[in-house]
Order: sequence, then C-alpha cells, then structure tokens
Amino acid sequence: MDRRLKRVFVIVLDSMGMGAMADAARFGDEGADTLGHISQTVEHFYIPNLASLGLANLKSLKQVQPQEHPLGYYAALNEKSNGKDTMTGHWEMMGIETKKPFITFTEHGFPPELIAELEKRCSRKIIGNRAESGTKILEELGEQEIREGKLIVYTSADSVLQICGNELTMRDEWRVGRVIARPYVGKKKGEFVRTSNRRDYALKPTGPTALNALQEAGYDVLAVGKIHDIFDGYGITKSLHSTSSVHGMDQTIALAQSDFCGLCFTNLVDFDALWGHRRNPIGYGEEIERFDKKLGELMPL
Repeated sequence: MDRRLKRVFVIVLDSMGMGAMADAARFGDEGADTLGHISQTVEHFYIPNLASLGLANLKSLKQVQPQEHPLGYYAALNEKSNGKDTMTGHWEMMGIETKKPFITFTEHGFPPELIAELEKRCSRKIIGNRAESGTKILEELGEQEIREGKLIVYTSADSVLQICGNELTMRDEWRVGRVIARPYVGKKKGEFVRTSNRRDYALKPTGPTALNALQEAGYDVLAVGKIHDIFDGYGITKSLHSTSSVHGMDQTIALAQSDFCGLCFTNLVDFDALWGHRRNPIGYGEEIERFDKKLGELMPL
C-alpha cells in the first residue's frame, strides 16, 4: 500500500463488465458488454459521478459524455486467471492467479456420489440438482421442499453448490468453489421470495493475498457485502453483511466517515443477483444510477 495514502476503497459492481475478453468464446460469452448494452437499451441513464471519474472516456456510452478533464485514472483490465467465477476474479484483484479452474456442473448437475453423500449427512433427500435460475427452481420445487422436507440443490455457471453444506464438496474430483445458503420466505408458488440472509461458504484462498499483507502490516482491512465469504475471512479485520447494494454503499459511506487506516473492500451483489442473472437492462441501469448517487455521497468525504 502506498504510504502516502491513508485509505483505499475498492468497490465491485458485481457482474458489470464492459466488453468481451479474448477468451469469451470458451465461456459462451461472445459479444458480452453489460455496460454498453445497458447504455444502448435504457431511455434514461444519468451517472454524473461515474462520468466525472472518466467512465465514458474509457468506453463510448450512448447517453454519457466523456470528460475533458476527468477526476480519476481509468483503465480496462483483462483477467489473467483461468476461469470467470466470483472467487477467481476477486482473488486475482488481491494477487492470486488461478491456473486450475474450479469445476462447474452446468451440463449434468452434481455427480450422484456427491448428492448421495450430501443426503447421507443431511438425512434429507435432494431435489433439483441442475443448473437453473434460483427464482425459477424455487417456484418449481419450493412447495415440494416444504411439503416433503426435501432440500433443493442447484448450480449456475459458477462453481457453486447452492445450499448449505460442508467439507464433503472439497474433494479434488468435485472441488466446488462455494456452497451458498439461499434462504427464502413464502409457502406457495407466487409467494416465494429469497431473502438477504444469503451466506457463501468458500474455499480458502490458495495463497496469501494483498489482504493478508495489509493485515500483517497493521492496516485495517474492512469487508463489506460478501467479501468476507469470498476470502473465507482471511486477511480481514472487520466484516459487515449487506442486505442490498444501497445498504452496502451506506455502510461504505459510514466507514469513510470513521477513522480507519487501510483498505475498504466492498462487493455490491445486487447488480448480479437481481439484474444480471435476469438479463434485465432497465433494472440494471436503475441500479447503476442508484450507485452513482451514493458514489456522489462518498466522493467528497
């Protein structure tokens, strides 16, 4: 950390990319450009604070003008690691290059052996076991889970097993990156709503990160949102759980008003969980505008 700086803020707008990488075809992401597509789609896109930092200087946006004298430095980065999941990206930001990707289970679901072991340890039958939208599979199987006492397990493009489990998923032939607890409320179709009480149980980082280096040097390392879960708590001195992206920014603003010295690392998961997975450009654009407003509150501090 540059000793001329007292504090550094890293804020991740989870899933907000701005163009496909050279290896996009490996992951079925040809033509990906979340920010560009949103700018082209929405009728209203007002992000003055992001613009002032140079966002439209970095990428041409339909409704945002570049700045003659932007307030910030700007750059587009390409991931070096082998993978595209949450942990791989966040770990690389903090110094770990992942050469061996986590195993994904999008084609056939989890192996029967893993499911059998999970059923044995939980003493409950598993239903689902496929790659699916969380809201869709909940609508389909939620009533059965409640009625029969079974557990819904599903996955996504990431290496995740979406239900609370334990270390049985760490065996090398499965090597699931995260187990996610996905609580919800409601008793029947049309009523099911996932709550903000999600918890991620991740593998430990494969080596020391910048978070560890900062902590060992006596700096504060503050984690907002799911950062603590992504790094399994390693190198973190204080953690705050967020109920939404707006709440995460409010927590970040409050930390900026406190007297800490070190790094504040924030993840705003709603961009991905509420809008990215649903390919909802209008909702996504509104979320960016909400973030921009909060960014304006943070920047003068």
